[in-house]
Amino acid sequence: MKLIDFGVREDEKKYIQEWSKDNDIEVKIVTDLLTPETVKMAQGFDGIVAYQQLPYDEKIFDTMNEYGIHVISLRNVGVDNVPIEALKKNKIRLTNVPSYSPEAIAEYSVTGLMALLRNMKHMIRKVDQHDFRWVPDIGRELNQLTVGVAGTGRIGQAAIKIYQGFGAKVIAFDKFHNSEIEKEGLYVDSLDTLLKESDVVTLHIPSLGKGHTVINSQSISEMKDDAIVINTARGDLINTKDLYEAVASGKLYGAVMDVYENEVGIFNNDLTDEGLSDELLELVIKSPRFILTPHIAFYTTKAVKNMATISLDSMVDELKNGTSENEIDLDK
Repeated sequence: MKLIDFGVREDEKKYIQEWSKDNDIEVKIVTDLLTPETVKMAQGFDGIVAYQQLPYDEKIFDTMNEYGIHVISLRNVGVDNVPIEALKKNKIRLTNVPSYSPEAIAEYSVTGLMALLRNMKHMIRKVDQHDFRWVPDIGRELNQLTVGVAGTGRIGQAAIKIYQGFGAKVIAFDKFHNSEIEKEGLYVDSLDTLLKESDVVTLHIPSLGKGHTVINSQSISEMKDDAIVINTARGDLINTKDLYEAVASGKLYGAVMDVYENEVGIFNNDLTDEGLSDELLELVIKSPRFILTPHIAFYTTKAVKNMATISLDSMVDELKNGTSENEIDLDK
């Protein structure tokens, strides 16, 4: 069995190499993303593992079929950038890593919120300039707030436990109820209700598709004054322009954004000497009421190891048994 792993970052290499040695399976590590050109390197291999934010070109899967490769295993959760019909046409099976560390993302959402509530970004900038005055950066306490958790999958469940640990009142919404959360009586009837009743709204739901946002001018108008939005899920859940204007006008207190609707080509790139052509992103970065990070909520040693190894384990299961517990149902 020979596998090829595309789009591998430096921090992932050691985990892939350790897995390869432990399982006595050859894994070719490729730093390039998977494209119609680079897929040619997969000829002679049995399966492809990959991770990237850019869309996967349909031509990739035509070539895989030509090479007799019928499994692709993603090192991440999301499959919204994969052309499912192209997979089905070429009879290619798809796996993902549905959970690499829910706790990492949940913890990060709270980390960002605490920094915002205590005005850490602005205070650190002031101290860097030797301005040690307190005013006007008085903080707020999480234990006094109602936190609305949108999405109660693994990450949402982990977030609920952490927020409850801080003493916050927690409410939740999900189309599919978790029995334990149901017993606690945390669910509200609709997402609209959650938005209206929350001091903090934290998003842990999948993308709803291009143009379908949860946070926009209409939904913001129904939210509490001084409410806070946290997004460690998907950038396209928010209309960032509407969110920025709401914070700038004082309608909302602020926001924590680990994802951004136009992040591809920006996040995880060094643009120190290039500057940004995205004026909206520049405004967000400069605002003391926005905590912006480049899609790193997941980024812990535990999560990276799980992404690297679970994707490879799934590939082996697919090749040996024709299926795996992480195979995606392409007809759903």
